[in-house]
Amino acid sequence: MGIDDILVGFVVMMGLLLVGLPVATVMVAMGVAGGMILYGPVLLKSMGPVLWGTSNEPVLTAIPLFILLGELLLRSGLADRMYGALALWLGRLPGGLLHTNIGCCALFAATSGSSVATAATVGTVALPALTERRYRPSRALGSLAAGGTLGILIPPSVNLLVYGSLASVSVGQLFIAGVVPGILLTLLFMIFIAVQDILSHGGAAADVAVPLEVKLRALRHLLPAAVVFAIVMGSIYLGIATPTESAALAVIVALVFVALEGKLTLSFLDICFRKTARTTGMILLIIVAAFTLNVTLALGGITGVMSRWVAGLGLTPVELLFALMLFYLVLGMFMDVLSMQVLTIPIVVPIVTAAGIDPVWFGIFVVLMCELGMITPPVGMNLYVVHGVRGDKGPFTDVVAGAVPYAGLMLLFTSALIFWPDIATWLPQAVAR
Repeated sequence: MGIDDILVGFVVMMGLLLVGLPVATVMVAMGVAGGMILYGPVLLKSMGPVLWGTSNEPVLTAIPLFILLGELLLRSGLADRMYGALALWLGRLPGGLLHTNIGCCALFAATSGSSVATAATVGTVALPALTERRYRPSRALGSLAAGGTLGILIPPSVNLLVYGSLASVSVGQLFIAGVVPGILLTLLFMIFIAVQDILSHGGAAADVAVPLEVKLRALRHLLPAAVVFAIVMGSIYLGIATPTESAALAVIVALVFVALEGKLTLSFLDICFRKTARTTGMILLIIVAAFTLNVTLALGGITGVMSRWVAGLGLTPVELLFALMLFYLVLGMFMDVLSMQVLTIPIVVPIVTAAGIDPVWFGIFVVLMCELGMITPPVGMNLYVVHGVRGDKGPFTDVVAGAVPYAGLMLLFTSALIFWPDIATWLPQAVAR
């Protein structure tokens, strides 16, 4: 199979996705139909063991556990208290509650692992206060959409789990690699908010001063998220637990916090379990479909063909990464995050590894570009989530206009990551030593 055949197959796949077919259906159709045409019965002999092995992959067990963790904290009301506590500490900075949006998104991301859940949760809590204090809609909505993207970078992250599974990379290393970039990107967003507020001379109602005693007392509401994050990262860092075991420990601790809130009832658990099952089923169906396609790709030696083609272009590693940056930027305008990952990672990771690029570092790069795709129209999921939380109180263009500056910041940050890869690799290497 040549490069022309591969490009034709990619175009056909993109066409099927653009006409509205589900991504899992498209991947199974391309994998099974294309494989049977090209390789015949040998495909069936290879596909069965691969799919069975994928379904029994221990690391994938962490996905429903982390989703359940986010559901427990979301529906127990703990997220509301987190926002209120952060507002007391950040509300008087230049930009006011916009800092609280970013800070709460980062904190909730450390327990949720989902960008959509983060944007929806914080948006639901924050928008009434933002509206009441007359924040400019574009700035308020943009900060929520962009802050929500931190959900897939700051560990624990479902998308880092998916990358680790597809690329055969240590999930623990990926989680640790995401910490420093996640913190730096959060600070970059907050610096931008402060500068923007100073240059535009504010415009929102100022928060009243709160006694230090009240602020200190409110810190207890940040304890659940801090404890959950410490358990997940601490158990992995110390080698006490695998990512899956750390997720189970975090769920147990979250149940304790929910019980202390008096919310641990059968009806509460029923809602959390049903929502977790729906989301997990969707994610795992796409992953299994991706491995179906991967069998066909492996039998055809497609990754080898692509690697030789890229090598023939004579690109340096930096040039290759900027080319992939453009590729993911365009792809993110038309595809959701999970689809981008499962369609590209099996092909792209061998190419970048052959170019001498660290696959753990590349995982952070891919997730950053997926984050960007969540706030780039026309298919930016976080844009629609935040607009949906807002309701029919203004045009969709408010969300887009507010998110555009953050998209520029993310491109700038990703470029910095390319030139200074230690931003992502320093902590995992330090832990390994």
